[in-house]
Amino acid sequence: MQTPQRNPPVRKKMDELHEIIERIRIKYNPPREIFTIAIPVAIALLVVLAAFLMGYTLHTTEKQQASATTSDKEQALQAYLAQMNAENGNATTAAATPSAPAAPTMGLDEVMVFALIIAILPYSIDITLQKRAVRKKEELYTEFLFKLSELMRGGLDPIKAVKELAKTDLGVLTPHIRIASTSMVYGKSFEEAMKAMAKSLHSDLITRYTLLVIQASYSGGSVADLILKASEDMRSIISIEREKEGNLHQYVMIFYFAQAIIIFIVYILTTSLLPFVQQLGATQMFGKTDIGNIDFARGFFHMIILNSIFGGLIIGKISEGDSRYGLKHVVVLVAVGYLASALFILPPPVEQVGPKVNITVISGGQQVGLASLPLANPIVFKLTDAAGNPVNSTSVQFSITPSGSVSPLTDTSNNDGLVQVKPVLGADPGTYFIVAKANGVTVSVPITVSNGGAGANPAASTGG
Repeated sequence: MQTPQRNPPVRKKMDELHEIIERIRIKYNPPREIFTIAIPVAIALLVVLAAFLMGYTLHTTEKQQASATTSDKEQALQAYLAQMNAENGNATTAAATPSAPAAPTMGLDEVMVFALIIAILPYSIDITLQKRAVRKKEELYTEFLFKLSELMRGGLDPIKAVKELAKTDLGVLTPHIRIASTSMVYGKSFEEAMKAMAKSLHSDLITRYTLLVIQASYSGGSVADLILKASEDMRSIISIEREKEGNLHQYVMIFYFAQAIIIFIVYILTTSLLPFVQQLGATQMFGKTDIGNIDFARGFFHMIILNSIFGGLIIGKISEGDSRYGLKHVVVLVAVGYLASALFILPPPVEQVGPKVNITVISGGQQVGLASLPLANPIVFKLTDAAGNPVNSTSVQFSITPSGSVSPLTDTSNNDGLVQVKPVLGADPGTYFIVAKANGVTVSVPITVSNGGAGANPAASTGG
């Protein structure tokens, strides 16, 4: 039974592509760093630049409020419309925020994570494969030295012994040995041919033992025994290095386990502690920054990514003696850290939009509150469909701008379509907006904040 042959057109195309690559390599001899470093880094920079031009912004640890892009004039217009609605109707209808072009939900910092992986992944794979190839060459070189010593025991001189070995199969060493043998045929000395072969193999260990073999060939006496001893010593060194890397493997696992613990702790803090911290709202820290306006989740994300980068480099330095070999660990740790952050820590990048709803204020609108204090009464919203029927079991997100906090951050409408929120106002007097968002519909309620002077009685001024 004949074995099936590869599709001839496909094979022909592959051969043509291989021939083109070989022509470029022979004619121009481009360094491999162009393909493993220069091109990936250029692509990564283009990705970041394209994201920046598309409107992606660098997310910091300061929260982006829902109406952060609304100008002062627009806010004043919303307040005026809300006041007119309050005067002309029984129920206060919140001013709907004009729909603007959807901003990218992913931050520039997240794009930079992808760019980092694009930049270092090819080089990390290349140096890892190179190291494995060099290790294979070193193992085969011990066999080459052993066979060389055996041929010299049989009465051959070193040059004739190399020529005989060029006729055998020693794996990836075979073409290098044949080049050395050919160079001896054309007049090069044993020393020159062996040094050239060692240089082409790109291994410091092979270079050291090649020099030892050359010195042994000039020393006289039992040269074959010296080469055999060199082969045994080289094999012992390779075995010791492999055993050392195996013993250090446990420390690599410890670093990975530590990263997993950090992610778990951040997840617990994000889900359990941060909701409590955000209720502190108007409490100030770091000057005029409210605790409620600090995006701790974003800060934790940055911490995880930075820890992944430096942790991977440390792993490479400890386990393999060179930080470059830690780049593959950087790729793994950064990718896992980003996925864990996207799934469990950062807000969902895509908002789920359900059926369109109408949001009206039933009570609590047009209140006057005191700076840094909660409103006297909660603001109650009602969700209805196009026919005016209550919409239940719908999630509503609340926020406040320019500062302060809301409780709860998210609520679900009851059977009557009602939800409520109790804001804690910021420290500065002026007009604040309580924003409610459900199924892609956003409305805002203006609240006047006084500094606690005469005439400010929040309990006496309630909407609804």
